[in-house]
Amino acid sequence: MSDKVKHSKLWTLFFTLVSLLWIFPIILVVANSFKNKAYISRNAFSIPTGKTFVGLENYRRGVERTNLFASFGWTVVVTVGSVLLILLCTSMCAWWIVRVNNHFAKFLYVLFLFNMVVPFQMVMFTLSKMADLTGLNTPWGLWIIYLGFGAGLAVFIFTGVIKGIPQELEESAMMDGASVPRIFFQIVVPIMKPSIVSVAILEAMWIWNDFLLPYLTLDMRRYKTMSIAIQYLKGGYGSVDMGAMMGCLVLAIIPIVVFYLICQKYIIKGVLAGAVKG
Repeated sequence: MSDKVKHSKLWTLFFTLVSLLWIFPIILVVANSFKNKAYISRNAFSIPTGKTFVGLENYRRGVERTNLFASFGWTVVVTVGSVLLILLCTSMCAWWIVRVNNHFAKFLYVLFLFNMVVPFQMVMFTLSKMADLTGLNTPWGLWIIYLGFGAGLAVFIFTGVIKGIPQELEESAMMDGASVPRIFFQIVVPIMKPSIVSVAILEAMWIWNDFLLPYLTLDMRRYKTMSIAIQYLKGGYGSVDMGAMMGCLVLAIIPIVVFYLICQKYIIKGVLAGAVKG
């Protein structure tokens, strides 16, 4: 066996072990979601069998106590609306920055990059107050807030991709009488598809799992996302219904994992296109 083959097998083994370490917490949550809540704290690493196995009881109790299906609906509204708004606005903005390429466009691009490095803690308390005053404490108001925080990464990736698109394609279409919106949506957007899907995955995973931003801005009396609703399983004096919480966590994880598995082939291709060409 050659040294190259040995090294290849060692790297395969290493990354397999690393992958198992990454998915172990998920396996642990799924296993505990089928266990009696009294046994989760005693032995969290045991397999649910016999008297410790409660079937779907934890899921039923978790859904009933948190009204999880309503929270699921609001989470879908926030995630889908925010991602679509981010994709639409940032792709058009990135196209304008690259094609105009004047001093103002370059300055605007620097501001988007600065957006990526500003700590959220610097604005969180001000944002909480402003959301109430400006009416952004609703799921659709949250679209605007997520657009502000998610635009930096999206513009960075999209500008890199657009720089690699030959401008002659757009000029030819313009000479044939195509309008600016038609050039963008029928020529530029199809070429950007891998990067658009990549940005959609990254933004959707962030928004779907986010707890702090909805917690600070949403009107809790009317709207709760899944991440917030699950926190209501905490009782007084620090007590937590661990069984119901594990069941709700599994239900919250499933949609975004399925979405990622469906779209994962685009993510590396799209991110590299934006990073390398940018």
